[in-house]
Amino acid sequence: MLTRRQFLATAAVTAATYAHASRAFAAQRPKYDLIIRGGRVIDPSLRLDAIRDVAISGGRIAAVEANIAADAAEAAEIIDARGKLVVPGLLDIHTHVARSAEGPGLVLQDGVTGWIDAGSQGADHIADAIAVARSSPQQGRVLLNIGRAGILTDGDTMDLARADVNAARDAIAKNREFIVGVKARLSRGVAGDDYEVLRRAQEAASAFGLPVMIHMGQTTAPIARLVDLLKRGDVVTHLFAPPPNSIVDDDGHIVPAVLAARRRGVWFDVGNGQTGHMRWDTIDAIMKAGFWPDTFSTDWNTTSRTTGVIDFPNCMSKLLGHGMTLSEAIACATVNASRTFPVFNDRGTLNVGAPADVALLELREGNFEFLDNYNNKITGRQRLFPSGTVLAGKRIPRA
Repeated sequence: MLTRRQFLATAAVTAATYAHASRAFAAQRPKYDLIIRGGRVIDPSLRLDAIRDVAISGGRIAAVEANIAADAAEAAEIIDARGKLVVPGLLDIHTHVARSAEGPGLVLQDGVTGWIDAGSQGADHIADAIAVARSSPQQGRVLLNIGRAGILTDGDTMDLARADVNAARDAIAKNREFIVGVKARLSRGVAGDDYEVLRRAQEAASAFGLPVMIHMGQTTAPIARLVDLLKRGDVVTHLFAPPPNSIVDDDGHIVPAVLAARRRGVWFDVGNGQTGHMRWDTIDAIMKAGFWPDTFSTDWNTTSRTTGVIDFPNCMSKLLGHGMTLSEAIACATVNASRTFPVFNDRGTLNVGAPADVALLELREGNFEFLDNYNNKITGRQRLFPSGTVLAGKRIPRA
């Protein structure tokens, strides 16, 4: 039987041994979970464009510095990013990812670490879109289509009764965590009385302080009349849509009401898409007028790979030949996009402490063909390609 003195002595030895083992284990444990080494880091939120290492710990950015030690003692995993661009995870604010359970994983391969589904579903079937957003590995949210049946081949709101404010408000109230705005598709053949459809979308959104996104181009009402209904924080997508009712007039001047909308805080988004939303001559006129987009987006769906969309980096590449710098293009896909919806307000940056969402891209030089929505082709000298994705500090395997 141990005496009290022997017990205390034994306890002291045990404690000292445990403390030594704990210190030894801590010394062996890597300082960082992941280091992305030697890439060209472009982060417009930090005004940074330089060769840097990015260190990640606990799902957060831990350091962005030159020559962070990258041996086994410093990092559990190392990504060699030499020759690649390292940018904040891409934020695509106009997609139709929620139309398919496979959608989130597919765009994640392209570097997209946050997405908004822009009105695939209305009040009648919004639960289907929310189910995809809820199970998404990256942040996914939805805009409620003011047309209660969602996207219809014969037009979402050609029957004005489908623009049901009460149904929309009820759907938002029940799904406030995932519904972050209201979508109004306003092209002729989609909306009958487009002005009234937009007015009803604003009525539904205003009850919750939410933005409205309008799909413009080839509308019945003049663009000036429509944008007058937009408030600060609303989004105009498909800003490069050609006439009738483009944002640029026949003389190459931006419509004054559009300029006024931007001054009061309305966002203007690319929304690449496949049909009717981009034509090179209209893009030329708008870019020459100095009215550049705030954000890039793809209008992505599961067929995009086989169209002129291809992927988000390809869409970003299209304006590199129209005077936009690489850093400006990346800003439109990261920090600018993070400001459009509060759900992204801590994203779009590699600032220390931010969620560790990172896109690795390759910038290739050569002759690359780019398509508008009318099968017109231009050739560009640079194109971005997806190369890797890190989500919440974890490397996403390439398919």
